[in-house]
Amino acid sequence: MAIVARYRFSTSSRQALRVAAPVACIAVALCGCSINLGALTPSADKEEPARLISPGNFVSLSEAIKADPNNPQAYNARGAVLVQAGKTEDALADFNKAISLDPNYAAAYANRGQAYRQTKRPDQAMADYERAIALDANYALAYLGRGLVHKERNQSQEALEDFNKAIALGPDSAEAYYNRGLLYQGEKQDLLAVEDFTAANGLVPQQAEPLVARALSYLALDKTKEAAADLDEAVQANPQNAQAWITRGLAYERLGDKTRSISSYGHAISLRPRDEAARSGFVRVGGKPGQSYDTF
Repeated sequence: MAIVARYRFSTSSRQALRVAAPVACIAVALCGCSINLGALTPSADKEEPARLISPGNFVSLSEAIKADPNNPQAYNARGAVLVQAGKTEDALADFNKAISLDPNYAAAYANRGQAYRQTKRPDQAMADYERAIALDANYALAYLGRGLVHKERNQSQEALEDFNKAIALGPDSAEAYYNRGLLYQGEKQDLLAVEDFTAANGLVPQQAEPLVARALSYLALDKTKEAAADLDEAVQANPQNAQAWITRGLAYERLGDKTRSISSYGHAISLRPRDEAARSGFVRVGGKPGQSYDTF
């Protein structure tokens, strides 16, 4: 597979990029992984995660609501589908209805908390996760959601405790492992981070994000070949993931494989034309616009 580098830099841009130190590129790449797997593990109900509900079920759920308009489970399930579809306000209406019908419905609070979190309302999200946990102290997804709010608030210790609890109660949560791994990575505990990203990858093997994150920790541990292998897999799993291409460029740059490094940085530029890490990396390893380079 080859990629043609069709990128144009002005003379001043080229001069500025040539003086960029490799350490600067590494810092940008290592700080760039803040991807969220939130779409993987919302809950429609404690027994039926939303990832198992097809958006095509929206019509049948609406019909179920018409047939039984006082069924809180139906509103909660439809709300979970609407969250997946990005229709957050409609989802909130359904969760509100479910809670009005059953004020002790823990799953509806947890799902509403997710909708609030996705719409940047952390205080309301936290209140709903707290309520869900008060109703069901063994509800793994509520601990996961609360942990994500703590993480977004830079409350690392509280987030870690919630992710630990979520994993203890629900060891099949890729998102809990992934986000705990990000916390470890941020604390430079990369061996622990690798373990968590490996667990997340085992649960969702077709997702690029755990692979990119693990590769960043491998790079921090000077395990560059392992990082390159992860990034090869990541860019095939999601060719639109610019961070994966940038980090792959860095890994192959460290390995001395200029062709793959140039092509990776070049592909990242095609996805993010103004990305400084991609552009500086492309120039630093000798990329020439208009030339073709093998990607694999």
